[in-house]
Amino acid sequence: MKNNSYQRSVTLNSSNEVVGTAYERLNVFKRYLNLGMVNDSLAAENAKLKSQLLGLTTVDTAKDVKVVDTVTNQQYTYLAAKVVKNSITLRNNVMTINKGTVDGIKSGMAVIAPQRGVVGFIRDVSAHLATIQSLLHKDTKISVTLKKNHVLGSLVWGDGNFDIKKAFVKEVPNHIKMYVGDTVVTSGYAAFPAGILVGKISKANVATNDNFLSGELNLFTDFSTLQYVYVVKDKKAEEQKALEGLVKPNE
Repeated sequence: MKNNSYQRSVTLNSSNEVVGTAYERLNVFKRYLNLGMVNDSLAAENAKLKSQLLGLTTVDTAKDVKVVDTVTNQQYTYLAAKVVKNSITLRNNVMTINKGTVDGIKSGMAVIAPQRGVVGFIRDVSAHLATIQSLLHKDTKISVTLKKNHVLGSLVWGDGNFDIKKAFVKEVPNHIKMYVGDTVVTSGYAAFPAGILVGKISKANVATNDNFLSGELNLFTDFSTLQYVYVVKDKKAEEQKALEGLVKPNE
């Protein structure tokens, strides 16, 4: 009788262990299935917070903080989108996101990375999808500045070097000196809000024989791991485009 009781106890414990392991694996699988929805939710929440932060311009002092704009009147807002296709090995790279015209996406809108860095511009749009002309494209050109002195330049990729981690700052006046480690940010022209981090100079003051200098920089954006991006909605984009369209080319 004692042996039978012992055997039943061992069998019961073994069965409980098997069932417990099965439930644990099932729970892990369920958590995995929910992970995508959690990531989508977090990306949307981050976009909302970034949009709210864009509405606050503060004086750089711990004693005096002034709100210059409000969330309701701010110029820019962010919309989170998931990358559903991405190329990084071509001369002209394009990616696809899961947001389109029904979400307010329009051609020409700027796109930035979740943490820091630029991604590119919205190219073609359908109802529920849009393509992005990546920074890793020969025709992409973004207005940038050196953070330390606000000197303008142009950000381009390629130029004989197709490293997805590097780009070039061009058209910097030759009387301006760049230094390795200088931070490059967006200028605030051409759809991007001012001050978006772009990268750091890794090779400076390369003469271009046209009274300008260029520099190589390490990009903050890691294009090989992009899963989410933020599309920048500019409240004044249409107004600015219409106004600038009134100016004749030769004026």
